[in-house]
Amino acid sequence: MSSDRQWMYKRLTKGLYDPEFVRGVQLFIEFAMSHPEGRDVEKLRCPCNRKKCQNRNFENVHTVHGHLLKEGFVPGYHVWYLHGGNEVVRSIDQDERIPRDHTMNNLPVNVGAFDDPTPTTSYHRMVHEVAGPAFVLDDMEELPNPDAQNFYDMLDSANQEVWPGCETHSKVSAVSRLLHISTKHHLSDRCFDEICQYMSEMLPPDKVMPKNFYETKKLMRGMNMPVEIIHTCVKACMIYWGEDSELVNCKFCTHPRYKPTSQRSVSKKNFVPFKQMYYFPLTPRLQRLNASKATASHMRWHAEHEVEEGVMCHYSDAPAWKHFDKKHPSFLEESRNVRLGLSTDVFQPFGQTEKQYSSWPVIVRPYNLPPWMCMKDPYLFLSVIVPGPKNPKQQLDVFLQPLIAELKNLWNIGVNTYDISKKQNFKMRAALMWTISDFSAYSMLFGWSTVGRLACTYCMENSDAFTLTKGGKQSWFDNLHKFLPLNHPYRKDKSSFRKNRVVTMQSTPFWSGEDILKEIEELGLKKLTELGADIINRRISRFSGWKKRSIFWDLPYWSTNLIWHNLDVMHIEKDFFENVFNTVLDVDGKTKDNPKSREKLKEFCRQPELHAVDGKYPKLFTH
Repeated sequence: MSSDRQWMYKRLTKGLYDPEFVRGVQLFIEFAMSHPEGRDVEKLRCPCNRKKCQNRNFENVHTVHGHLLKEGFVPGYHVWYLHGGNEVVRSIDQDERIPRDHTMNNLPVNVGAFDDPTPTTSYHRMVHEVAGPAFVLDDMEELPNPDAQNFYDMLDSANQEVWPGCETHSKVSAVSRLLHISTKHHLSDRCFDEICQYMSEMLPPDKVMPKNFYETKKLMRGMNMPVEIIHTCVKACMIYWGEDSELVNCKFCTHPRYKPTSQRSVSKKNFVPFKQMYYFPLTPRLQRLNASKATASHMRWHAEHEVEEGVMCHYSDAPAWKHFDKKHPSFLEESRNVRLGLSTDVFQPFGQTEKQYSSWPVIVRPYNLPPWMCMKDPYLFLSVIVPGPKNPKQQLDVFLQPLIAELKNLWNIGVNTYDISKKQNFKMRAALMWTISDFSAYSMLFGWSTVGRLACTYCMENSDAFTLTKGGKQSWFDNLHKFLPLNHPYRKDKSSFRKNRVVTMQSTPFWSGEDILKEIEELGLKKLTELGADIINRRISRFSGWKKRSIFWDLPYWSTNLIWHNLDVMHIEKDFFENVFNTVLDVDGKTKDNPKSREKLKEFCRQPELHAVDGKYPKLFTH
């Protein structure tokens, strides 16, 4: 009998049991019975290739013997380390491996399958990327933990035929295709169940397809991204999360958490919340970027690409990025640390129909990737879904608490991550560089009011805006000349802009994050997650443009950033174009040129040809 145990995978010879295999099975039984590590009293751990066994179940000696003769050994189990073997072989020479054909289920991989860790199909690769750092073949000398065992089960499903002889689809590929069709065409759960039942009637009896939608979700659960469903106050006062997770009434407005029910059971499973939000943890998705061969090497692109002087081809070439590097050199040392951006905007799932409902998705994107990747859909990570039906306005901070807490943890502690491109484990950290939004969401994120005379977030209290008494609107006409050089001719032009006005003042110095945070603390502004914050902030906002203390100031590095919030160019272009277009074409109800605005021209501008025509003849003056 060969010492390398090649007999283990030569079960049949011309349709009959190979004598060497039969002797080898008996030898294995005797070996396992003589080592207590591989048995439970009189039962042995069964290493057969049955899906339910594969070194997971304990059976009596007679059953194990029958299973091995009928099913053979689990692939790759040349060293019987689960039955008392002294050492673990982590790789088998190519000539010792079992030959593979082009079918999908010749070698289901499960516990003990150390021989070929390289994925062979796209679905193998998908499962390997899901496993990430939790699955490392090296030094696996103990029984798999639950996470690793889930990986083995998924890999086994990825390698399992839908029915014996099916060469087109594996179990995972077929189920993935069904789920894709269901999502694309908005199929209901009941419709999905009927499709599964119909397929079950058509396929051979020994098929392995799930019977319904529940079994399908159970199979794919290991590959899904984690999601947290968090109950919220119906008035958006708070979320039942963290220290407040056990409350049954809102601590701000005392509104009940759950809807009234007639059931007598006190189990929380029977309680239905008035409102709930969805939070998708960010850390697993950042880890998968490093666990996937398609993206792992690109996560260092920002630090390794060639920089052309005076040309900004990536965010890493911008002053804000370089400023952050200078402030946090320890973060710069690891090029795989992730720089993030956050954006949010209103989303109306029902479009312009009569049902008015708006939700606010919060999207996070990694900027480590090259410019042709970082703005693509696969790398825009949905993190928070703020429920409707109304705009949360300043209460948006309430729903951002889980995300901010995770960002703080990623900065202070980090997370162990496996980089498949370098075959290294490292401590991954992450930092939020800035946010991107339109002007209304700017106020919700920053905490400064973007309406009224103080709407400019650069000038703040030093704004030169004025109110048009006739129209009641704010005007920033001629407010930009203070940013021009002191010798610029526009500063002294008394006729082309505001009449009889010479601009001598200079623009307000740029406020640093430390200065803004200091002012917020001196004013006594509170976060909206604190009790009594609404009353205190409302009183302060009467004489200031501040509405609240933004939750982003909880990030340890936020005050050191060069910029915090960016305006979305798309919204600016759209609004500017619409205003100019509607004014030039004099679109009724949308033009900015109206009698009230014309009446104020006489007061501010020396443009008589644009003055309003009131229908009266000019006065006659005699000399």
